[in-house]
Amino acid sequence: MTEILGIEYLREIGARLRAVIPQLRFSSTVREPLEVGASGDKTFQIDRVAEDTVVSALKELRRPLTIVSEEMGVLNIGEGGDRVLIDPIDGSKNAVSGLPLFCTSIAVAAGETVKEIYLSYIINLLSGDEFWAEKGRGAYWNGQRLRAQTDDKVRVVVYETQNPGRDIPGILPLLSLSNRTRCFGSTALDLAFVASGAVSIYANPSPSRSFDFAGGLLLVREAGGIITDTRGEDIDGVELSIKKSTPLLVSGNESLHKKALEAEALSE
Repeated sequence: MTEILGIEYLREIGARLRAVIPQLRFSSTVREPLEVGASGDKTFQIDRVAEDTVVSALKELRRPLTIVSEEMGVLNIGEGGDRVLIDPIDGSKNAVSGLPLFCTSIAVAAGETVKEIYLSYIINLLSGDEFWAEKGRGAYWNGQRLRAQTDDKVRVVVYETQNPGRDIPGILPLLSLSNRTRCFGSTALDLAFVASGAVSIYANPSPSRSFDFAGGLLLVREAGGIITDTRGEDIDGVELSIKKSTPLLVSGNESLHKKALEAEALSE
């Protein structure tokens, strides 16, 4: 087995996940929380199995790494090294509710901030669709090069909220720009859809944790898209940790992002 932490090894991890995770949807204990994870959210059986699968595979590399994961928090292998951001099950609520849209997201960074992410991988655990990106080498879906939307027509806007009653009124001006809106419940897949050109704009007005968006961020950028906070500020300096850090606004291109920011300004 290779000792290089690259796309092919991440795909090997994806294959391991696909072998064990889908069947857990129908487990009799799938809806019972095990504990509260390091991020403060409930940990379910499916989260634990996914995290254990990824971490076990990373340990097999026998190289220093610093793992930042939603459930376990921070784990140093050896004396620590490149940061590996893991969201074992992005879309946990979907997974435990029986909704068929959730994924595992992994991003690798040479340092402690967003700008140092150089590798990312997302796998839709039910369809098997794989999305990956390498810094400076493009973004891919199942081996095909991805390109974000190139025109300025706002077709589909996706969003996530932590508190719908509080958050949705503030993004209504943005939602009203689109032909259709969707809330899928998985940030990593939302960003993959922006990178693929299927979605024009993504918004989350609530602070997100870096492992929620780390994998999708590089996909979007390598596909030609734009990602900032909801005020249009750069997020490259955001720390890669388990802390809630920044709201997100993501668009397929600069023209779409300008429209999104203008709409966001209307809600202030």
